[in-house]
Amino acid sequence: MLGVITVISVTSFSNPGTPAGHEGYVYEDPRIFGSGGYRGVLTGPSNFGVSLWRNKVINIDVRPNTYTENFQILAKDDLNISFNFHAVISIKPKTIKRVVEQFGGEKWFQRFVREPFRTYVRNSVQKYNSGALKENRDAIAAEVKTKLNEYLADSPFNLKSVVVGNINYPAIVATAVEKKLAAQQLLSEKSTQKEIARQDAAIRVEEAKGIAEAQKIINATLTANYLQHEAINAQLVMAKSPNHTTVYIPVGTNGIPLVKGTD
Repeated sequence: MLGVITVISVTSFSNPGTPAGHEGYVYEDPRIFGSGGYRGVLTGPSNFGVSLWRNKVINIDVRPNTYTENFQILAKDDLNISFNFHAVISIKPKTIKRVVEQFGGEKWFQRFVREPFRTYVRNSVQKYNSGALKENRDAIAAEVKTKLNEYLADSPFNLKSVVVGNINYPAIVATAVEKKLAAQQLLSEKSTQKEIARQDAAIRVEEAKGIAEAQKIINATLTANYLQHEAINAQLVMAKSPNHTTVYIPVGTNGIPLVKGTD
């Protein structure tokens, strides 16, 4: 009899616990005594307490968690695009009993949320051509969030946010984009060079106008009397030089000399 009592005590007593950030669904798993089934909920950190019955707990994280799905989808222009889509979802307080009994317990996301979530993403992405996906990622995220919120409205789950991850194009598209960007850069450089050349030409025109204007002024002042006056002054300067070896021969009606050097 003592041996039977010892076996019963070892197999029956339990004290299930729940860590912080979790809620626990406590249930009885009878071996010899008890009827089994739901026993209560724990909000972590806590323990259910020692019981004569063989109680167990299913602990589920109720904090916001990020659920990431990977996609390879044909865009509207039939180009295969790969990307990630992230949904941040938490479990509403005091709803663990429903989560376990109606929504698959620890596998609630896979059983209840995953496929609708993926469907909403595919439907939204396929509205756009591949080249327009990146610039419309916010619109895609907003549409998926609206659809998923409607789907989860009467559930124990609370959608915090959805985010489109990195969008990856096939290698052939990436190469084409790089070539396009390179061509645009070259075109920009050519445009800049053209503007510089235009400005340089404008500067040269202005310089030519200045030279022409200066020549016009000089020509207007170079009268015969002025030239004769300058020639006479030059002769006087040279005549006063101690190394004077230049002979001046007056020519012309104005007496402007023909200058000839001598050895």
